[in-house]
Amino acid sequence: MYEWMVTARYYEERLQEEYLEGKQPAFDISAGPIPGELHLAAGQEAAAAGVCSHLRDADTVTAPHRPHHVAIAKGVDLKRMTAEIFGRQTGLSKGKGGHMHLFDPDVNFACSGIIAEGCPPAVGAALAAKKRGEDSVAVAYLGEGAISQGGFLESLNLASVHDLPVVFVIEDNDWAISMPKDRVTDVENGAQRAGGFDLPGRRVDRDDAVAVYEAADEAVGRARDGNGPTLLEVQVHRRMGHFMGDAQGYRPEADEEQAKQRDSIARMETTLENAGIDESTIEELRDRSHDRVEEAIEWAKDQPEPDPDDAYEDVFVDPPAGWTPASESTTAEQTGGDD
Repeated sequence: MYEWMVTARYYEERLQEEYLEGKQPAFDISAGPIPGELHLAAGQEAAAAGVCSHLRDADTVTAPHRPHHVAIAKGVDLKRMTAEIFGRQTGLSKGKGGHMHLFDPDVNFACSGIIAEGCPPAVGAALAAKKRGEDSVAVAYLGEGAISQGGFLESLNLASVHDLPVVFVIEDNDWAISMPKDRVTDVENGAQRAGGFDLPGRRVDRDDAVAVYEAADEAVGRARDGNGPTLLEVQVHRRMGHFMGDAQGYRPEADEEQAKQRDSIARMETTLENAGIDESTIEELRDRSHDRVEEAIEWAKDQPEPDPDDAYEDVFVDPPAGWTPASESTTAEQTGGDD
């Protein structure tokens, strides 16, 4: 779990550096090696490591728009994920999805930028597993700002009615984009939402991967044994803005400092030291994680960008009438043929 967490933290820090290249001093979201939006999950590693430790490749995980830590813990190919974030041809979706639409069928992982959108697909995966008589489970991650969304509440209802093997994990980082939790949510403990659907709910109120592990052990085991769904809420913290380029003018400096003091990685290092793990072993794990991230980023940056004509592949509709691939059009012009 520690290695996953350190990998995820360093990954976000390095992506932050790569993302800002070419976007300053005047912030240009389309410039640089990583175009578009980027939502980083530094500070939320415990929720991913503690839950995914109990999962298999055959289990399904859906994540929201802040997905990298969960993807790493689920075993998504780091190089291909990084290539996808950089918009490269060898990415998980050939560079077409970007960081909010990661999809790796090898380990049954997907994410979406639509709030609470991952809940219905996770319920569907759980229903499929139950109908096939398999002991696979599904896990749906969402933020505390999403717990009033219809997709989430309807998913809780369907999962409860059919006793489906699914675990809902709310990551409470105290901020729903730019709004503090108490301005958008009517309950302090999001796990209380479970009470309206007659299913177990539990909150882990500190950034502690071991505590999350213990709570998830019960929840995942319950689902795998055919005893239905569970709702978990995990207290995490957000060390960066909602998205890259977010000036966070809405956030008091004291809140940022408090978040940094609740570092789940530092807590895990203390846990390891108390368990007799020496500093050299911890440092070795840290170095290995950093090397893995650097290798993935360098590999991704060396990958080819997609051909513009590839935009018309892997789509649900045919190209518009009269459209001709650029390569064919060029050939026709050179030979005097029709456009």
